[in-house]
Amino acid sequence: MGDDVLNMIIDSHCHAWAMWPYLPAVPDPKTHGTVEQLIHQMDSNGVDRATIVCAQIFQNFNNNDYVAKALKKYPERLEQFADIDSMWSDTYHVPGAASRLEKAMERWPMKAFTHYVAAEDDGSWFNSTDGIDFFKVAEQAGLIASIAMSPHHQPELRKVAERHPDLDILCHHMSGLRAHGNDARANLKVVTESSELPNIFLKLSGFHYLTNTEWNFPYSDTHWVYKACYEAFGTNMCWGSDFPVVKKSMTHLQSIEAFRTHCDFISEPDKKAIIGGTLKGLLDRTRSVNK
Repeated sequence: MGDDVLNMIIDSHCHAWAMWPYLPAVPDPKTHGTVEQLIHQMDSNGVDRATIVCAQIFQNFNNNDYVAKALKKYPERLEQFADIDSMWSDTYHVPGAASRLEKAMERWPMKAFTHYVAAEDDGSWFNSTDGIDFFKVAEQAGLIASIAMSPHHQPELRKVAERHPDLDILCHHMSGLRAHGNDARANLKVVTESSELPNIFLKLSGFHYLTNTEWNFPYSDTHWVYKACYEAFGTNMCWGSDFPVVKKSMTHLQSIEAFRTHCDFISEPDKKAIIGGTLKGLLDRTRSVNK
């Protein structure tokens, strides 16, 4: 494997929207979170590729279409993780999820589906008849499952991973862990137990979510969580920027350096895997798509 591949930086978690979806309002909502902004930051900070996690929220109900169009413009730089039946959709955990996933694969050049699970859910849908059919289709198609979830969903997710050993599962933002609060250590234990399943991966991202103070770079108060997860998962972790949402807390470059420079408890070879190598391996074994 060449040095260029070994040193490749691949972002496991970013977004792109035609209209900025969050409050507080910004003066440039039509450009604040676009794919052009993402590519500019990637070029400026040495990120080779990125997986765009689609989120069809607020005025972006066609975000899957928007991102698919972006892949045509930047086919060597971007991959699509299409939003399927997330918690804000009318089809959230409505029967027929497997059929909707099949139709989505026909429509969009998706390497993965992304699915946002409501925090108040118990995760039982994962192992319902409809959930079983859904994940079976994903496994057979060679998709990655990219899931936004809370720590208490992990036991149900482990059942999915055991039933579908060829389905690689990426958990957004350390599976919703926090560095503070009375349940922080108990939740950490629940999440790290999933490291026993070789097809469950954590996105090493979301420093600004784990801390109590968003503008707290380099987020040293969160490092005990990242260190414990690294000790459990090893290189079954993938760095992610959370751009452009992260702009509310730090710069794109800081989202890289919070990991690359300041997680000094991770060995240099493992850093190379987490910042690109692991995700490249996952993407290389997913289904082929025509962009």
